[in-house]
Amino acid sequence: MTIYDIAKKCNVSIATVSRVLNGSRRVSPETRERVLAVMKEEDYNPNPFARGLGLDSMKMIGVLCADVADTFYAKAVSLIENDLRQKDWNVVLCCTGSDDGKGAEYLRYLTQKHVDAIIIVGTPFSSRRDVAELERISSDIPIITINSDYHSPSAFSIVCDEKEGMRTIVKKLAEKNCSSILYLYDSLTYSGKQKLAGYRAGIDDFFLDAAPVLAQKIPRTLEAAENIVRKLIANDIFFDAIVTSEDLLAVAAQRAALKNGKAIPVIGCNNSILAECSTPTLTSLDNRLGDLCTMAVHTVTQLMSDRSAPVPTKTVFSAQIAERESFVFSVNQ
Repeated sequence: MTIYDIAKKCNVSIATVSRVLNGSRRVSPETRERVLAVMKEEDYNPNPFARGLGLDSMKMIGVLCADVADTFYAKAVSLIENDLRQKDWNVVLCCTGSDDGKGAEYLRYLTQKHVDAIIIVGTPFSSRRDVAELERISSDIPIITINSDYHSPSAFSIVCDEKEGMRTIVKKLAEKNCSSILYLYDSLTYSGKQKLAGYRAGIDDFFLDAAPVLAQKIPRTLEAAENIVRKLIANDIFFDAIVTSEDLLAVAAQRAALKNGKAIPVIGCNNSILAECSTPTLTSLDNRLGDLCTMAVHTVTQLMSDRSAPVPTKTVFSAQIAERESFVFSVNQ
């Protein structure tokens, strides 16, 4: 019987078993009792040499996101990996793809790799099964989420207040005398819900046009954004500004609007390289991804260096607005 066998029988990571052996405070009482009971049942005697190797830290962090083909996730992974490597931590990357309810498999894979902590970027999980597995694992090893919040009492959430940021965008457009703001969004993840809520709050607070047709859920593609803008214009649906949940959608929406003679303010979200490369350049809601990733690595470092250190379970950054050429257009009737 080895430490690996004990971990498998208890359905926990090897790092968790090692923490029990070393008297770590980072193990819940229930998990500790379960591991100790199996050790007693199997008459397990730990190898002093193995304990001397410092198995309580594998110097490995799991990073999990939906798809690094997406510019937002690619940038986040790059920032996290660079910061962790500078602190002498190794990284295991998992991409879940579409949210198909199989996210628990990726979480278990990372625990089998004996990672010391997991950083999750965005909201790759939504099923009850996946979230339940996340909560179970977070009681054994630290889980830090970036721009998502699973409301797990044992996880650490680092988010940007995109709701207030989106409300501020609507306010700025209202101050430019925009009255009918088209909002294009692609998903209802944690971040997506926050942005939609901020848009709706702004519409209500500043008494703007709340017609349902002005909030359109579409696929995250250039073609989808161009098509919906063209369709609305062809159907004489009036709008005098466009806001989108992603810069990619804003690029296409602005192109379609200009092609159809509508020189109106267009604002994207994420402040990605796409916003700077667009013509005209795009104003964009900056969700401060660099700060979120830096804080995630800082949180991991704190937890690994001092396990009793008081670390906030939720950290919130204010959003910023990067104003560029697409914001200076006059309202075009």
